[in-house]
Amino acid sequence: MASNIAHGLHLDANERHRHLVHSHAHEGDIPGTVNLQAKEGDDTAYGQALFPVPAEDPNDPLQWSNFKKIMILVICSLYSFLSNSALLGPSVYIAIYAEEFKITAEAASGLVSYPNLAYGFGSLVLVPAYLKFGRRPILLLSLLTVLCLCLGSTGPLYAGYMLAGGYSWRLFFYVEFAFGAALLVLAFFFVEETDYKRSRPVPQSPPSSHPDSDNEKSGTAMKHSEAALSPAADENVPPRKSFIQTLKPWGHINYEVPFFMTSIRAFSYYLVPCVLWVVTSYGINIGLGALAFNYTFPLKIVEPPYSWSQTNTGLIAIAYIIGYGLAIPFMPSSDRLAAYLTRKNNGIREAEMRLGVMLPAMLIGPAGLIVYGLTAQRDLHWVGYFAGVAMVDWGAWVTAYFYFSFTLAYSVDSYNANLSEMLVFPTPSLSASIPTDHAPRLIAMNLGKQAISFGMGFELLDWVLKDGYATVIAGVFTAVLLVNNMALLIFMFAGKRIRTSFSRSWLARLHRSTIKDPNQTH
Repeated sequence: MASNIAHGLHLDANERHRHLVHSHAHEGDIPGTVNLQAKEGDDTAYGQALFPVPAEDPNDPLQWSNFKKIMILVICSLYSFLSNSALLGPSVYIAIYAEEFKITAEAASGLVSYPNLAYGFGSLVLVPAYLKFGRRPILLLSLLTVLCLCLGSTGPLYAGYMLAGGYSWRLFFYVEFAFGAALLVLAFFFVEETDYKRSRPVPQSPPSSHPDSDNEKSGTAMKHSEAALSPAADENVPPRKSFIQTLKPWGHINYEVPFFMTSIRAFSYYLVPCVLWVVTSYGINIGLGALAFNYTFPLKIVEPPYSWSQTNTGLIAIAYIIGYGLAIPFMPSSDRLAAYLTRKNNGIREAEMRLGVMLPAMLIGPAGLIVYGLTAQRDLHWVGYFAGVAMVDWGAWVTAYFYFSFTLAYSVDSYNANLSEMLVFPTPSLSASIPTDHAPRLIAMNLGKQAISFGMGFELLDWVLKDGYATVIAGVFTAVLLVNNMALLIFMFAGKRIRTSFSRSWLARLHRSTIKDPNQTH
């Protein structure tokens, strides 16, 4: 860790003299339609100009070094893993909880279900707080509160093997606490405040007409400008903050952010079609992978004909690892497809261009549920459980990677994609950006997905015992997931018309009117 900090200090000194990224990319009249044509002197990726457009300021997160961006990304990912591990790890203890506290297994599963619900409602406070007081202080404060680590969905794996060593289930939480403390130290040294006010790009020359043959063919004309767009000129580029300055644990208070309105406005985003699709995709896949599988497998596998020991019930996490691992090669597929179609469209990016890669996942995830449900119903070989979970997680990193990552990216692209950042990587992929009014949308997504996943796990064990695994998992859950996945076809072929209509609706005008700081980036 000390060597990483020293490396960070060295890079911080070099950042003061590093090249500043430039781009002339700009959004058209329709949210989600962006001109990525590169001008002379532009920095590019996939041969296209970068969007959002970085400011002429080394303190702009989009101008930070790759080392700093990667460190922040890794730390935030570990924090996400940490939280999910603390939530899901105890799922292998359901039978132990039931025995120790003299309750039913269904009641014991509530120790996972209800924290899952609280996971979502917490964003009603935390998201407005980080807008009001800054991301860094809220991150550090939340880590102090949580202090636990996650290895993602492998939490049940090591949680189960702690039992094999003769330790109490309480040891799992002590380990979470220890790793959370280590993560807090990393966050303190590497996660700089990302709240930044970026000036809106302004044209530097009169606009001129640009042929738009592709849009004319589709019947959706868009006005383009060949004028170069860049951040407002500023001859005096401010110096990069020193490493010591970035360690300040508190930020400034943004008095223009309406704390309660941010939370209230979140509920209106359920009327935005692409946001609702993200909510249902996350909620259904979390309800299946995080709750349904983790509830049913530990109880099913310890009974005949399998008769596994309680300590081995966490091995289902291996199926998650396999599913996610097989999805990794497909990570850049969405950006590559969008870049290819953008080149064919004369440099004009449409949000829907990334969606085609999701077509295989549309069917593989539901097929995995059928495999899992029939295996449980008919007591087939245990490999069926692992195959079903892996299929849902490939079709859940690919209907949960594709339907997690790419639906969210599409939502970001589609609705008010503006000058801001989510992963602080300036690329032509708009998935690297979050719009200025993204906070209420993130609240809506987080609250909605946790509520849906809670509903899918609520009294699940009683339902399965009453109607059977085939009916509930291979039947009802498969139908729900398939209907959600097939919404892909609607957005692929009618997405731009939906975006166009919504951008002119009363709700879009309401959202724009309640944004107090349109140049704020998040």
